[in-house]
Amino acid sequence: MVEEASLVETGSGLAPAGRGWYVLNLARVPWWGHERFGVACDLEGEHEFPQVGVNVHVLAPGQPNGFYHGEDAQEDFLVLSGECLLLVEGEERQLRPWDYVHCPPWTEHIFVGAGEVPCAILMVGARRPGRGIRYPVSELARSRSAGVDTETTEPKEAYAGTGSWQPGAAPEGALPWT
Repeated sequence: MVEEASLVETGSGLAPAGRGWYVLNLARVPWWGHERFGVACDLEGEHEFPQVGVNVHVLAPGQPNGFYHGEDAQEDFLVLSGECLLLVEGEERQLRPWDYVHCPPWTEHIFVGAGEVPCAILMVGARRPGRGIRYPVSELARSRSAGVDTETTEPKEAYAGTGSWQPGAAPEGALPWT
């Protein structure tokens, strides 16, 4: 039998205190904000999920969730609210609530908030040590402030000089269903 993990107050929200099962409401979990790349919730606390990464990322209109990239594992996304642009394999697609995106390994992609309100996206990806990632130069991504100037396979190089994520709470209006 798998035990339920207790939830502890972290100062910025509730987090699991162990590796058991648990239930959290996104309005009560810690959130991390970045001036350039939006806000994302922390569903894992100090016990990072070993197999699958899961988060909800909220983007203001015009805000990318990171830099255009491809990874060596599948990633999947579900737009929960608002609108965004998907930059994928050199193309741009408009997405709305309940649009689902599947990216097989090495699919180059990134999301950019669009519309007039924040966009919330459920993001799911595989985790494993030594995973591969590539940040190619893409003029389309660069035109949306979502691209690197120089190709790299190192996240630290790609994000050098972009600032850091800061703890905080879910931004006002980011979770319209709460």
